[in-house]
Amino acid sequence: MDNIDLQILRQVQNWRAAGHRVVLGTIIRTWGSAPRPIGSVVAVRDDGQIAGSVSGGCIEDDLIARVREGALLADTPRTVRYGVSGDEAARFGLPCGGTIELVLEPVFPHSQIEGLLERLASGRRVRRTLDFLTGAVTLTEAQAGDTLSFDGQTLVSTHGPGWRLIVIGAGQMTQFLAEMGRALDYQVFIVDPRPEYADGFEVPGCQLVRDMPDDALVALSLDAHCAVIALTHDPKLDDLALMEALRSPCFYVGAIGSRLNQAKRKSRLMEHFGLTEAELARLHGPVGIKNGARTPPEIAVAILAEVTGVRYGYRIPEPVAVEGSVGGTVNGAEAGCVV
Repeated sequence: MDNIDLQILRQVQNWRAAGHRVVLGTIIRTWGSAPRPIGSVVAVRDDGQIAGSVSGGCIEDDLIARVREGALLADTPRTVRYGVSGDEAARFGLPCGGTIELVLEPVFPHSQIEGLLERLASGRRVRRTLDFLTGAVTLTEAQAGDTLSFDGQTLVSTHGPGWRLIVIGAGQMTQFLAEMGRALDYQVFIVDPRPEYADGFEVPGCQLVRDMPDDALVALSLDAHCAVIALTHDPKLDDLALMEALRSPCFYVGAIGSRLNQAKRKSRLMEHFGLTEAELARLHGPVGIKNGARTPPEIAVAILAEVTGVRYGYRIPEPVAVEGSVGGTVNGAEAGCVV
């Protein structure tokens, strides 16, 4: 499952292969309450077909009209700004005072869309440098801390996941969790040393690591852009992973299992590995928001919903069960403890 930007780039490639001219737009600056963040992209082909979004509709309509008129189908990139005045903000559906500046780049073979897609398909992060005067593009490996920049002559953009999701255990639920994690723009690692689980296990765009979990997490150099989720139900694997993750700067650490099993796990981690109360308090378990999820894909949704909330600084309160719901309940089951 691809993230949104990857889907847009694939569409650009398909349109080019079919003989269409295409303009790729990238938000390079915003002022005020812009509806889309810097780096968001949109593609418009010569007949007005569109992929992606930079405003939610109104700016896209203007871009479509300009492309159909041939006004944007130049040979070199250019910039365009929307929402400078109050009238324009109202016209283009921007919040009061909101302004968006775009680089509009005509796509040619030297735009290196195909090469970019090949690198992104493997889950890598890529630094794309666009020469504004010629339209030529170079691709290099992205480095930590790389961000979008534009100095009037060069546009540097970073593509691929800036966040990492490390899942301990290869299994059915891991398949769904990894695919959804990819869609949310995570670089996904699946750690499982057990041949009976790891042999033949593959999720496109995700990396399978067959080391012991503690060794794997040390090698991955966990940082504040990492989430670690333990799914094996095997203390010999999950506990080792949690020991390393809870002592790291990871923004999220979770483990599957019932409340009773979580209590036993915390006792083991404190007794055998010396984890402190403060470190154990970081453990999310049962993992995921409590929404009655019972199937592997439902539980994967519940887990990533909680990960997303923590990532953006939100605490999701305990839910209130509703009598007479269509789905019903399963003996008070909760996400993360039904498998």
